[in-house]
Amino acid sequence: MDLQTLPLISADSHVEEPSALWHANLPDSMRGHLPPELGPQHASATQFAKRIGIEDAARTREITGAAAAAGASDLDALRALTADPERRFAVMRLDGISGECIYPSAGLYAWNIADARTGEACCRIYNEWIADRLASRSPRFRCAGMIPTWSIDAAIAEVKRLADLGLAAAMLPLVGTPEYNHRGWQRLWSAIEEIGLPVVMHQGSGHDMLFYRGPGAAVSNLLSTQSMAPRAASMLATSGVLADHPALHFVFVETNAGWLSWTMCTVDYYYEAFQQYEGWVKPILPEKPSHYLRRQIHGTFQFDPVAVHNLPLTGAAPLLWGSDFPHAEGTYPRSREVVRELFEKVAFDDAAQIVAGTAARLFHFDPSVLTTPL
Repeated sequence: MDLQTLPLISADSHVEEPSALWHANLPDSMRGHLPPELGPQHASATQFAKRIGIEDAARTREITGAAAAAGASDLDALRALTADPERRFAVMRLDGISGECIYPSAGLYAWNIADARTGEACCRIYNEWIADRLASRSPRFRCAGMIPTWSIDAAIAEVKRLADLGLAAAMLPLVGTPEYNHRGWQRLWSAIEEIGLPVVMHQGSGHDMLFYRGPGAAVSNLLSTQSMAPRAASMLATSGVLADHPALHFVFVETNAGWLSWTMCTVDYYYEAFQQYEGWVKPILPEKPSHYLRRQIHGTFQFDPVAVHNLPLTGAAPLLWGSDFPHAEGTYPRSREVVRELFEKVAFDDAAQIVAGTAARLFHFDPSVLTTPL
């Protein structure tokens, strides 16, 4: 087996939710609390079609024409294809993907909702929808469920429900309120660890992504929101959360992973240096912070040669490759080419873990996904 035939699991894939998913399923009293991102979206149907593998304009018109006849929007007709198992299988075959870890798109804005009851209802609506549309249809789809964080009791209840729904991960916002070193989270950490799910945190969730405006803002905002990952990871390590919950893994989605080596080195240095000042470093951990980061923290990336270059510092386990399908910045339909470029000089066993093995273990994929052609 070589890189060209190595099974690939995308640790970062998405579904595009129907624009009316939440509005249609919420009572009138809650609809006014929805942010605009959880309502109708406007984009070019032709551009969106190309993102999901439909290059033929005539084929696009055929799909969207049928949608119009049924009273649906062009864009919703195309969005629906991302929740169609057979359509996803066709894309996966073309891209050389054996399995996918699947996250929401518009749903990532749910944690911006101020009203707790509405936020909790939105999480439940998405979880039931994704369980029905994809998670229950094939072992090749391992879908994350959204956890309502407005109340710890509600969060724990939904974590327990995820297992019954067959969902594979507990999704929390990257920026928590309160911060993730607060003792109030401890019961949730214990509940997730007991059930055996990974925690996933997607870039941009739980906070305003617009740090800057004007020239250069788009790319600078992207870098800024990804910087929330080392901040959260270092807090989880230095506060003792990871030491106290050794079976609990955190996957930082679409944050890239080059920051992992810098974070490991930086927090270790200051963790030791600041112990010269009495009372500064609390708690004193059994191991250095990097031990826990290396063991329990993971970052996904589409193309991150820095993370690959720094493998001697991090090891392979913290790194997860993902295509980010169907988003425009993803690697579809060139995933095989990208993987070959990234890993051609990497030890084969390390590459196998980064592009499939670790995701298969964390998200509990059926072994047949890696051994049976799609």
